[in-house]
Amino acid sequence: MSNTIYKSISIWMLGLTLIASSCMEDELLFPEPQLNLTENNIYDNPERILGLVNGFYNGLKAGYFYGGRYVMYGDFRGEDFINRTNNIFTGYDTWSHNINSSSNEVQLLWADAYTTINQTNLFLEGLEANKDKVDAVLAEQYLAEAKFVRALSYFSMITLYSRPYQEDDGASPGLPLRLRAEKTTANNDLARSTVAEVYAQILKDLDEAEEGLPLSYATPLLNTTRAHQNTAIALKTRVYLTMGNYEKVIEEASKIVTASSPFVAPSGVAHGLNDIMEIFRTNYTSTESIFSMPMTELSSSTGQNSLGFIYNVSAEYYLNPQGIFADPLWPAHDNRRGLFRVSGGLNYLTKYAKPAPFLDFVPVIRYAEVLLNYAEALAETGNLGASRSLLDEVRHRSDPDFIFPDYAVSTQDTLIETILKERRIELIGEGFRSNDLLRRGMTIPSKGSSSLIAPAVTPGQEEYIFPMPNSEIITNSLL
Repeated sequence: MSNTIYKSISIWMLGLTLIASSCMEDELLFPEPQLNLTENNIYDNPERILGLVNGFYNGLKAGYFYGGRYVMYGDFRGEDFINRTNNIFTGYDTWSHNINSSSNEVQLLWADAYTTINQTNLFLEGLEANKDKVDAVLAEQYLAEAKFVRALSYFSMITLYSRPYQEDDGASPGLPLRLRAEKTTANNDLARSTVAEVYAQILKDLDEAEEGLPLSYATPLLNTTRAHQNTAIALKTRVYLTMGNYEKVIEEASKIVTASSPFVAPSGVAHGLNDIMEIFRTNYTSTESIFSMPMTELSSSTGQNSLGFIYNVSAEYYLNPQGIFADPLWPAHDNRRGLFRVSGGLNYLTKYAKPAPFLDFVPVIRYAEVLLNYAEALAETGNLGASRSLLDEVRHRSDPDFIFPDYAVSTQDTLIETILKERRIELIGEGFRSNDLLRRGMTIPSKGSSSLIAPAVTPGQEEYIFPMPNSEIITNSLL
């Protein structure tokens, strides 16, 4: 943990330079530096406090976290992409399930995530001691934003480095649950909390975040890149779905999804589905985008950490011709097929289509996911009609005349299977496949080509999850 702590403090102090200028939108994307800031004066005025808020959001954009690699690994572990380069520096070991505690992806992702967590802990502790330096309502909002970022970070980690919650109701070892600001290595030793305990903290943070967050911000950009009430609710639908608590998925989703088509959010930001090409090409801040990572020339992932580089420019991963791309439930006239290009007879993802410096926003939560979360929970609880309506809403956005065949939707089991396929189609390249397999206790299927093969991984194998990194093992004697 020691290297992570030092990195966290450095990035936290760097975040102090994210000081406000003329408006909140400019503050987020084009921060102006302010020098000679120290731990003793960083909370002296509202502008510096806002700089710290921008700093912990920026932590999420780290290269091995939501800046790129974490999202990639969620898809590489599944069956819908084929590696063609055998390059260990661009995720081949994750794709082939050949990682260990010393692997870069295991150690660097852990470091980036815990760095972000420590940034939020530093902020929560610091602002609590300096609430008089900013408007009371704004202070509560900032604390809520930090809790949202911490919850997202822990959820991202627990679903990759720990056994699935539904396997044993969270009784397995989870993560070291660090909830205090760490400025030295004195508290490196911390035992792993159970999976259930980590989930309980995630939900506690999200419930408190929902209470303190605003309904909306002044611009679409801020509504997309800063957490508001609907953002916390949307993430809760993902968390509860992963836990298999379908009643709670329905309870949360019903807050932000109307009872009938067209499904939209009835309060706060008016979320709804938008044209699929628009949201990935011309409008990163549409009402479908609940939360995204804004990439700018001053703050973006580059090279091998960039989604645009790996999927599109270097073309190291192509669509598995035996995977979801070939499924008859995904016909050629579906508009989502426009998010791929053909080269040498192979299909490559172009959701992230901008050239260097790769300034596509990285989607973290979209409204389409919320509708599919809701649909799956309704199907699991026997409400097949309502589930089917939500499934149709997502499909008809991209393929208005499509009618699901009876064999795909006529029973509870087939409807759930079709919803899972729709998730593979709709969310491909956005990092969901690994968790969708693990949360349901499914085998990770084999995949490959004539030259490279990745074997299937069953739930009982060690490779089913990421191992604890050596960087944590050697500095934390209580693991």
